[in-house]
Amino acid sequence: MVWVPLRTTRTDRRAPLRAPTSRCTTMSLEWLMDWSWSLDGLRDFIATGIQSFRDCDATALAAVACLLILFVWYCYHVGREQPRAYATVNALMQSAEANGVQNGYVYCHSPECVRCTPHDGLNQKLYHNLQEYAKRYSWSGMGRIHKGIREQGRYLNSRPSIQKPEVFFLPDLPTTPYFSRDAQKHDVELLERNFQTILCEFETLYKGFSNCSLPQGWKMNSTPSGEWFTFYLVNQGMCVPRNCRRCPRTYRLLGSLRTCIGNNVFGNACISVLSPGTVIAEHYGPTNIRIRCHLGLKTPSNCELVVGGEPQCWAEGRCLLFDDSFLHTAFHEGPPEEGPRVVFMVDLWHPNVAAAERQALDFIFAPGR
Repeated sequence: MVWVPLRTTRTDRRAPLRAPTSRCTTMSLEWLMDWSWSLDGLRDFIATGIQSFRDCDATALAAVACLLILFVWYCYHVGREQPRAYATVNALMQSAEANGVQNGYVYCHSPECVRCTPHDGLNQKLYHNLQEYAKRYSWSGMGRIHKGIREQGRYLNSRPSIQKPEVFFLPDLPTTPYFSRDAQKHDVELLERNFQTILCEFETLYKGFSNCSLPQGWKMNSTPSGEWFTFYLVNQGMCVPRNCRRCPRTYRLLGSLRTCIGNNVFGNACISVLSPGTVIAEHYGPTNIRIRCHLGLKTPSNCELVVGGEPQCWAEGRCLLFDDSFLHTAFHEGPPEEGPRVVFMVDLWHPNVAAAERQALDFIFAPGR
């Protein structure tokens, strides 16, 4: 029960004062009295609220606390399992250590590897992976990937011979053999700023070459003529720890790239060496979701890259971007005294693949999935 005092008339209030006052003074007194009553009401309201909380049923409070704990746990669980757009090289190294390497080069031993799956079972496997991703996260933004998987056979068979990715084709991406430097400007500029760093680490590695044996960590690739060597830091989405330890600054640089394809079978980073007189046979890359970046380290004369029938030359300290799902080849016809052609190669995301699509593709094409 709240007692509310009766408001007196203006004449009643004047009597005790025994002095004439102006109209302004009277209004001020009225306001002060009303304000004090408002504070009393506010104090009573707060006290009532505190008492209500104290009298609340303990079971209800326990239920609210349990729901809050479950919500916090759910947020932690989802955040911990959320696939990352760009995996760090440290995480890739730990994954590679667990899966094993041979001679510093990662080999695929899994019969379930997406790149090793026969094409008659590939679409089913990809669709299963997409469904699993959508159940965990969302179908939002998956329209193009779903369309590509559903009609993958038709896309691969009906593509013109100039562009035929061997494993996966994402529809509705702009197609061009070469890309401008602005396509991935940040990463291009970062690589070019670190040209001398990468070159110095390559030169240290190359001192181990001899005529009688292939140094540890290097891989020899088959070619119609000449010799083509690669030194992988990341191979098919898996880091090569021993090689990364031999190129520590280049390895750390990969972690600073914004669009480097990391934990994905389509992601690679390596040093590629062509000896004089070498020709790489024409071939297609596995997918069109990436663009391949070549940073020129050593570029003798008479060396060319031909993509989709268009020739380009490398330049030392400059990046060259191209879509390797187009038919492409490379050759070194320079004199032996000029030495090998050397580039640092890294796979970057195609600029028109959205962030949500990158996360889903990382999940679908995770190494060993």
